[in-house]
Amino acid sequence: MSFFNSIGRSMTRAPRAPKRSTTPTSATFSPTDSNNNHNNNSNPSSPVVPSPSKPLYLCSPFVEAALVKGNFKTIVMLPKYVDIMEWVAVNVYDFYNNLNEFYGVLSECCTQQSCPTMSAGQTLNFTWINQDRKSVNLPAPTYIDYVMTWVQNLLDDESVFPTKSGQDFAPSFPSTVKHVYRQLLRVFAHLYHAHYPQILHLRSEPHFNSLFAHFLAFGREYELLELKDVKGSSSSPIGIGALWERWRDMGILEG
Repeated sequence: MSFFNSIGRSMTRAPRAPKRSTTPTSATFSPTDSNNNHNNNSNPSSPVVPSPSKPLYLCSPFVEAALVKGNFKTIVMLPKYVDIMEWVAVNVYDFYNNLNEFYGVLSECCTQQSCPTMSAGQTLNFTWINQDRKSVNLPAPTYIDYVMTWVQNLLDDESVFPTKSGQDFAPSFPSTVKHVYRQLLRVFAHLYHAHYPQILHLRSEPHFNSLFAHFLAFGREYELLELKDVKGSSSSPIGIGALWERWRDMGILEG
């Protein structure tokens, strides 16, 4: 189903609780765009060092670890009588909160020293577009803090994520939520690339894998993600692109 073809549909729903989870305070401006940057920085130190040619998250049994078995298609389908705008909003809210909780646990391992750039592949760093419209490299914890604070502010904005019955979503909501999705994807990408050993140490790989597979399936179903967002370019691939392909081959995700 195309989320972007649903603009103009009316909605009648029960109020959604306005309470939001907290995030650290940081920049309040929108990350209107960000770019990929080539860099050969090595991975931060971790208890287990994966092979450069095959990250741990692609190795068995970790790649198969999951709380949910089977294809995620049935989970992401729009329930009957539910407005698509509300369905997307609720799921984005949940993805953000769950990812924020995971990052909160891993934040002690993600420091300016261990992660001086927002790395997401062997030759890939994400850069931030600042208020002067300049592309800048930021340490991963700073980048993630900016993203999470920006998304939190959007969730708290009733004009963007309305919580009262009878309020309609703004016409700009699909494009806004697509940008939110792209930024959350980059947080996932960094955690897989730089901190998967710590996730294994916590024995949380089934939870994290299932959360990410659900995130990918939902994003593809409602056109919030494009394949280039997930896989990157041939010269600068995103590490999680290989994970998406592996899960597709396993039947967890659809092509």
